[in-house]
Amino acid sequence: MRTYMIRHGKPSATWGDDDDDPGLDETGQAQAEAIARVLMTLPEHARPTSVVSSPLRRCRETAEPFARLLGVELVIDPRVGEIPTPRAVSRADRGAWLREAFGGRWGEIKGDLDYEVWRRDVAQAVADHAGAAIFSHFVAINGAMTIVAGGDLVMGFRPDHCSMQVFDVTDDALILIAKGREASTQVL
Repeated sequence: MRTYMIRHGKPSATWGDDDDDPGLDETGQAQAEAIARVLMTLPEHARPTSVVSSPLRRCRETAEPFARLLGVELVIDPRVGEIPTPRAVSRADRGAWLREAFGGRWGEIKGDLDYEVWRRDVAQAVADHAGAAIFSHFVAINGAMTIVAGGDLVMGFRPDHCSMQVFDVTDDALILIAKGREASTQVL
């Protein structure tokens, strides 16, 4: 079954700002509406039949226009959420922690959990939601894509806001069909 993993639209705040769970800014809202229209134009046999989102507001707000057009309830799955920050890392230090993680390999990320297991869980969530449009985050998308490609670099791809990755799910395995648009702007 065809499955789509979409990065959230442009948020109203970034890492290190006071808001831990920002929604979308005006550009992000327009991006959410645009990706909903793109998804609705897919041939019926390839169009998602369900809508899944990370629990975070920027993903929910990106997913809601498509769920509304499709006439379905939004499903929240924490497995496609943002990469967990170690407890010892403050909000102010999250950007530095992420920059260090982005420059390394999944097994080298310092933190409270096994990030190899985390990325496998992300990929499994995508497989579990075969036939869905899944609205997620930059790092989670990289996690799923590196599982499919067999690589171990944390940042092998820079998905732009509302970039859509296309997978087929066959026998509970992901097959990458197409990468979405890459970001031309700085992520951090």
